[in-house]
Amino acid sequence: MKCDNCGFENKNSAKFCTKCGAVLEKKEEKSADNTKYIIIALIIVIVVLVGCIGYFAGTMNTGEVQSNDTSAKNTTGQSVSSGGGSSGDSAQTETVSSSQSTSSSESKSWELIGSYSGSGSGSQTISVPEGQIRVDLSAYPIKNYATNHLYVTGSNGQSGGVDWGSYSDVETRSDSFSYTSSSSETFTIDYYETVSWQVDFYRYQ
Repeated sequence: MKCDNCGFENKNSAKFCTKCGAVLEKKEEKSADNTKYIIIALIIVIVVLVGCIGYFAGTMNTGEVQSNDTSAKNTTGQSVSSGGGSSGDSAQTETVSSSQSTSSSESKSWELIGSYSGSGSGSQTISVPEGQIRVDLSAYPIKNYATNHLYVTGSNGQSGGVDWGSYSDVETRSDSFSYTSSSSETFTIDYYETVSWQVDFYRYQ
């Protein structure tokens, strides 16, 4: 080991210079300590640099993501605005149509369009308008052991009626029939030996 004071070469294990007695310092240790400090400083610098780079990279990516999100929202908003109008109108139209058809079907019912009644024997002719028609009839016979009846017959062949034989129970009997016609029809009501009878015409409207 070389003495820094006089330059004399001493043994590596010597702590004092053999020539001048100066304290010998081990340069390797200093050198090692210096190297250690340099490595630590470099590590700190690298960590700081990496942190800065990561921060700036993250900031740039966040800005790009926000920009993309804004563009996507604007595009979506335009699509909804442009497409939603017709779709909404269509949905409203379908809803209105559905409501109207539902309301129309719900409002329909059997409405009485003619009621006829009498007693005894006879016949009469009436005119019934077109549409979906239902005919309800009933009668009560005279107790005379004859063939009592009430018949309703249409010009379209539709008919219904009730009758009693000579030994039938004296009681009220009823009948009903329905049909659909695109034109008005003529019906004949024929009754014989009745205490009372009634014929009601209904139209589904």
